[in-house]
Amino acid sequence: MALLGTLLKKGIRLREMMEQEYTSPFDLQKKELKELLMTASQTEFGKHYNFGHVLQGFRKGDKEFYKRFSKSIPLHTYNKIYADWWKLALQGARNVCWPGRIKYFALSSGTSEASSKYIPVTKDMTKAIQKTSVRQILSLSKYDLEPEIFQSGILMLGGSTHLNKRGSYFEGDLSGIQAARLPFWFQHFYKPGKKIAKNRDWDTKLDEIARKAGDWDIGIVVGVPAWIQILMEKIIKYHRIKNIHEIWPNLEVYVHGGVSFDPYRKGFEKLLGRPISYIETYLASEGFIAFQAYPNRRTMRLVLNNGIFYEFVPFDEKNFDATGEIKPDAETLMIDEVEEGKDYAILLSSCAGAWRYIIGDVIKFTSLEEAEIVITGRTKHFLSLCGEHLSVDNMNKAIELVQNDFNINIPEFAVAGIPYQSLFAHHWFVGTDDKVDKKLLKEKIDEHLKVLNDDYAVERSAALREIFVDVLPVKTFYDWMESKGKVGGQNKFPRVMKNAQLDDWKNFLQTHSNGNRS
Repeated sequence: MALLGTLLKKGIRLREMMEQEYTSPFDLQKKELKELLMTASQTEFGKHYNFGHVLQGFRKGDKEFYKRFSKSIPLHTYNKIYADWWKLALQGARNVCWPGRIKYFALSSGTSEASSKYIPVTKDMTKAIQKTSVRQILSLSKYDLEPEIFQSGILMLGGSTHLNKRGSYFEGDLSGIQAARLPFWFQHFYKPGKKIAKNRDWDTKLDEIARKAGDWDIGIVVGVPAWIQILMEKIIKYHRIKNIHEIWPNLEVYVHGGVSFDPYRKGFEKLLGRPISYIETYLASEGFIAFQAYPNRRTMRLVLNNGIFYEFVPFDEKNFDATGEIKPDAETLMIDEVEEGKDYAILLSSCAGAWRYIIGDVIKFTSLEEAEIVITGRTKHFLSLCGEHLSVDNMNKAIELVQNDFNINIPEFAVAGIPYQSLFAHHWFVGTDDKVDKKLLKEKIDEHLKVLNDDYAVERSAALREIFVDVLPVKTFYDWMESKGKVGGQNKFPRVMKNAQLDDWKNFLQTHSNGNRS
């Protein structure tokens, strides 16, 4: 049965999509905050911060509700909300930040923290993620796709659905938690299926998928670019075919997220028999935040009416310290107060019991009317040793350009800021299996960044004295991730390395004798 037909027959309504289409972002978000506050008003968090007083502000008109909300409730980093509240929920306490007992926690270390974070996943959040996933699937009707895709399966390459039982709760990767709780009607389309999805050994899982690939008719693939590319290479090798379309002729769509797809695009397309559609998605451990709503737009639309209230913090020295930590008195804005083209860190309040919680991502609005955004980096993944303000967005674009310059594939890279001659330098670690002259590569990266970023260009003639480039086999990056226990699922290699993580990486390279400074 066709996927879209199944959705419609199961009574999946388009009401939420239409509501966002025809209601202002401010009105949607005001309603969302009110519902979140009412639902959580009798939790320990809600009583402690007097949600009743905040809710009375909705009667007053203007923005009295938001004034009370932002004044009453402090900003929360993970460490603060975990120490003060989530730790209690992890110990089995009920009604802490959201009604009921939290039965699932997503383990998330992002790309910069050493230890795992425990992110609560409530029933309401699971339903919200499923609803947004359906909205994304329904948006495929806007794409010029072959009809066969809607008869085909969806391959979702995520974490293991075999969750660890820890006392009163289960823990695991968010993708594994969601896959383990898929609606019954969706299981007909879902691959690799429950048995393979439970496998916790990543290499074995990929091998099993490669062997079974010929039995499936896949139209949509979902997953982090690095691991999807590795899987497709395995399938092509195992079945001795030239490209993935020889085994999945109806493959039309790749849904990706977690990192920018640009560094992977060139290598990815070599594995295809013909062009496909790419759809970007913004699914964090804290919730489904945005997805690409239109073809040929490399932007995503914020989901404004499905369990999340957003605040935006201008990403500048006034609101963040030199290490990327948010300041307690940081300026926060509602969605009607932001401007296009400026960088903002995101705060979430959600139906998973996050309240004014900074998730660490930095975004930029491309359209206020349609709430369209692009991700430009993370609060701690910007390099600004001396005012160069180099974003991950700049880095991704520079890598994309040098790939075109030299006709090479660079799926992985990382950058570190280091002391140099009493001032500073940038040290690039570039992952490619193609031959390239390191000196020319260094010059081109530097040249492109000067064009992409005016501050960088200024500092290259001042305090940013040098650029170093190491060219490494791509496997080196994945071997390091494996050594950290971060293989597969939604794990990705950090684009900016600092402090202990950088030391660990350098020690790893020294041990493996792969690093040669240019």
